Amino acid sequence: MADESINKGRRRFLTASTAVIGGAGLAITAIPFVETWLPSARAEAAGAPVTVAIGKIEPGQMVRYGWQSQPVFVVNRTPEQLQWLPKQDPLLRDPQSKESEQPKYCQNATRSIKPEWMVLIGICTHLGCVPDYKGEVKPEPFDPNWKGGFYCPCHHSRYDVAARVYQGVPAPLNMVVPPYHFVDDTHIQIGVDPKGAA
Repeated sequence: MADESINKGRRRFLTASTAVIGGAGLAITAIPFVETWLPSARAEAAGAPVTVAIGKIEPGQMVRYGWQSQPVFVVNRTPEQLQWLPKQDPLLRDPQSKESEQPKYCQNATRSIKPEWMVLIGICTHLGCVPDYKGEVKPEPFDPNWKGGFYCPCHHSRYDVAARVYQGVPAPLNMVVPPYHFVDDTHIQIGVDPKGAA
């Protein structure tokens, strides 16, 4: 009788120990499997907002940043560049940006929150090339009356300094303006609308 009670206790102990060890082993084995369902750090970072410093960007200068695996152009526009914007309207395909992609708070004459700062996705709307920034108001080989803006070397599409596309070029739409806001006077956060923006 004494031997049977010892054996039953031993069996219970061995059964419980085996179940606990087996459960722990199953959990450890399942962790890598479950982790494969989670987005990678790279994927999370690709969609995350990006805060960029703009305090050292000189008037007339453009700086390129990356956001969601796309080039983002930030341009500090000069008063001379801005004065030419309304005069370009008759030459543009969509001067009021009605067909273009931009946040509502950027659907204005400068396509920006602050007139001097242009923030845009630096991709041509024709076939996805990256246009060159030609900021100076001076004759260019592709346009003797150039007033500053963006020129796509792939198929010769042209955009003004508000990234609005000219008529008679392959690109169908103005370049995209992403969501963004000013964190302070020297920083912009790309990927997040300003507080209270609809």
